[in-house]
Amino acid sequence: MDGKIIAICQAGGSFETGEDGTLSYKGGEAHAIDIDDQVSLNEFRKEVAEMFNCSEQSMSFKYCLPSNRRTLITISSDKDLKRMIKFLGCSATVDVYIGMEDVVIRDDMAASGSSRTTLSEQAVSVDIPLDVVDDIVVDTTDGSISLISFLPEVEDLPQSEPLMDMPIEVSPALPRIASDVEKHAKGAQHWQNVITGEGQRFNSVTDFREALRKYAIANQFAFKYKKNDSHRVTVKCKAEGCPWRIHASRLSTTQLICIKKMNPNHTCEGASVSSGHQATRNWVASMIKEKLKVSPDYKPKDIVTDLKREYGIHLNYFQAWRGKEIAKEQIQGSYKEAYSQLPHYCARIMETNPGSLATFTTKEDSSFHRLFVAFHATLFGFQQGCRPLIFLNGLPIKSKYQGTLLTATAADGQDCPFPVAFAVVDAESIDNWHWFLLQLKSALATSIPITFVADRQKGLNAYIPEIFIGSYHAYCLRYLSQQLVEDLKRHFSQEVKRLMVEDLYAAAHAACPEDFDRHLESIKSISVEAYDWIIRSDPQNWANAYFQGARYNHLSSDFGESFYSCVSDAHEMPITQMVDSIRGKIMELIYTCRAESTQWVTKFTPVMEEKLEKEGLNVPGLQVILSAGNSFEVCGESCGVVDIDRWECSCRVWQQTGLPCRHAIAVIRCTGQNIYDYGSRYFSVESYTSTYSESVNPIPDVDRYLRNGNSNAIITVNPPPTRRPPGRPAVKRSLSKEAAKRLLQCSRCKAPGHNKSTCREML
Repeated sequence: MDGKIIAICQAGGSFETGEDGTLSYKGGEAHAIDIDDQVSLNEFRKEVAEMFNCSEQSMSFKYCLPSNRRTLITISSDKDLKRMIKFLGCSATVDVYIGMEDVVIRDDMAASGSSRTTLSEQAVSVDIPLDVVDDIVVDTTDGSISLISFLPEVEDLPQSEPLMDMPIEVSPALPRIASDVEKHAKGAQHWQNVITGEGQRFNSVTDFREALRKYAIANQFAFKYKKNDSHRVTVKCKAEGCPWRIHASRLSTTQLICIKKMNPNHTCEGASVSSGHQATRNWVASMIKEKLKVSPDYKPKDIVTDLKREYGIHLNYFQAWRGKEIAKEQIQGSYKEAYSQLPHYCARIMETNPGSLATFTTKEDSSFHRLFVAFHATLFGFQQGCRPLIFLNGLPIKSKYQGTLLTATAADGQDCPFPVAFAVVDAESIDNWHWFLLQLKSALATSIPITFVADRQKGLNAYIPEIFIGSYHAYCLRYLSQQLVEDLKRHFSQEVKRLMVEDLYAAAHAACPEDFDRHLESIKSISVEAYDWIIRSDPQNWANAYFQGARYNHLSSDFGESFYSCVSDAHEMPITQMVDSIRGKIMELIYTCRAESTQWVTKFTPVMEEKLEKEGLNVPGLQVILSAGNSFEVCGESCGVVDIDRWECSCRVWQQTGLPCRHAIAVIRCTGQNIYDYGSRYFSVESYTSTYSESVNPIPDVDRYLRNGNSNAIITVNPPPTRRPPGRPAVKRSLSKEAAKRLLQCSRCKAPGHNKSTCREML
C-alpha cells in the first residue's frame, strides 16, 4: 500500500448493538478514498464533503479498532487522524462513519426549493442541535415537518411565534452519531410509558414502585419518596425545584394502587444525571437473574458494563456485586435456610441411595460444624475396582459462610480421579481431619491396607496409622517442597531454591537408594542445612526408593482437584445446593465412564494399553539370560534382574507402577507368557467396569424442596458464625510482614544480609 490505507467512508445508515455489545453499521452508502499520514483533517473533510455533497462543517468522523467493536473513536484533529492511520497501519482498509450532528433551520430557501431547512415564513436563521428536538411530525405530501416541542436548553429561539406545528423543510442530512443517553438506554425505551398519568392502576404497591423505578430509569432522572407505606406512595423529582410529582394510594377494600395526582413536567436537566437513578440492588438482581442462570461466572465488572450499555445506568463494582449476590440467592435459595435443610437432606440421601453415609454435627449453639457424605456407588466402586490408594486434600469454599471441602479421591483404571467421599467443615483443622477419617473408616468398612497420599501436617501424620491400622501414609511432595522453601526462605535466592526443589523431586522419583543419595548430595553441595532438613523429613514416607506402600508413582495429594474443579461453581452455592450439585456431577461421571467403557475391546484400559505399548518399544536390544529358576538377568542399554513370580525387577519400575517394565516385558516375551497376566488387575477393563457399575440415584423433587425449605425440621442447624467479608475475594494469600520483606543477597559472594557494594569478601 506504500504507506497508504483505504478509508471506506459510510453515511446514511445507523448503528446496531449486538448481544455481545459489538457495534455494526447498517444501510446508507459508502465511498472509498486512500489516505496516508500526510493528509490533514481539513483535506480529508473537504474530499468527503464533495463525495457526499454536504457541508464540511456539519460532519463528524468516527471509527472502531479491529480488536474493539464496542467503542467509537472520534477524529477531531490532525493528530487523531494520524493516530488512526498508525493504529491501523497493518490493515488495508478502515471503516470511517460520517455523522451530521446539527440541523440548520433557515427561511430563505423555501421559495427556491432548496434542500436547506426553512422555519415558518419569518426571516429567522438559527442552528438547533438535534439533541434538543423532542419530537417531529413528517408531512409526506410536501416534505415538510412540524416541530412538536423543544427541551428547555434552547434559549436563543425567537419568541414572536410559537414553535408548535411550524412547517419546515428538512435537508437530506447525514445521520448524526447517537448521544450517550440514546446509545445507553435502548434496553429501557419500552419503559418510557409505564407511567401514563392520573387514574392508572397497579395490582399492588410493589408493582407501582417497580413501575416508578423503570419509568425513572427510562427517562433518565432520579426521584425520592415523600411518603412510602403499604397504602400510599408520594414521590417527587430529586432535583431541587423540579415540579415533577406523583401521588398514588390504595383503593378502598382492594389491594389496587391508583395514581391520584401527577405533574408530569420536568424543569430539571434529568438527562444529564449520570447516576443515582432508582437502580436498587433488587432491581439489579432482577435484570441479571436470567443471564446469571446461563452464565454463573457473570462478573460484576461485566454487569456494570452491560447495565450501562442497555439502560444508561452507572453502577460501581460493589453495587453490581451486591445485586449479583441477591440474584444468586433468588436462583439458588437462601444460604441461611440451606443449613436448616441439612437434617432432611441427609435423610433423603440415605433413603434414596441405600448403603450411603450422610451425617452432620453441630456445635453447642446449634451452629453448623461439619457434614460428611459418601454415596454407596462410590464406596462400592472404590472397593471393587480401584487401587487401594486414596488422596486426601482440602479445598477452600467461596460461599457466603466460607468453610473447607475435605475430599477423599481414588484413581480409576484410566488414572482419572474417582470421588470416594467428601466433607464440608467450618475450617480445615486437626480436629476436623480426625473426624473426617473416622467417618471414612466407618463408610469403607474394609481391613485392606490403604495408601494415603496426604500432607504430613494437620494431624494426618498421627491419625492415618491410628485409624487405618496397617495402612501407609505417603507425604504429598507438593506440600513438602513448599514447606522446604518456607523454612529456608531467608537464606537463598529464588534460583537456588528452585534448583533444590528440582533435586527434591528427582530424589523422590528415584527408584533405587543409589540414585536417591546422588540427588541428595546435589542438594548438600548447595546447602548442608537443606540437606539436613530433608533427612529429618522422613524420606521413607515420600521417596520411592524407601516407601513400603504402593502409590503407583503418584506423589501429590492434589490428584482429585481436577474433578472438584469441574464443580467449582458449586462452591459458591448454599451448602445443600452445593452438595446436591456434587451429587449430580458424580452421577454424570459414572454414566459417562460406564458408557465409554462399553466400546473398549482391549484387556486393559486404553491409557494402560498405551503405557504398555510405549514401554514395549524399549525392549528391542535387550538380551534375556535364561535361568532354571524364577530370576532372569536382562542385559542391554539398561540392565535388570527380574523375578517373574514375585513381579519384581531391580529397576523397581514394575513394583512402583503396577505395569511390567521393559526388562519384565523382555522376559515375558522370551518365555512365551501373556503380558496381561503380569499387570495389576486394577488396570483391566473388568475392574474399570466394576468401578462404575453402581449408580448414584436421583433425589425426587430435590430442587423444589431445597428452594422451598422445610419448616418442620426436628433438629435446628444455624449457619456458622464465620462469614465471607464483603467484596471480591483476595486472589493471592496475604503474606506475613516478615515474608513480605525483600530478601537482600550479595551478587558477589551469594551470602545473605548485604549487597555487592557493602561486601567485604574481596577486601
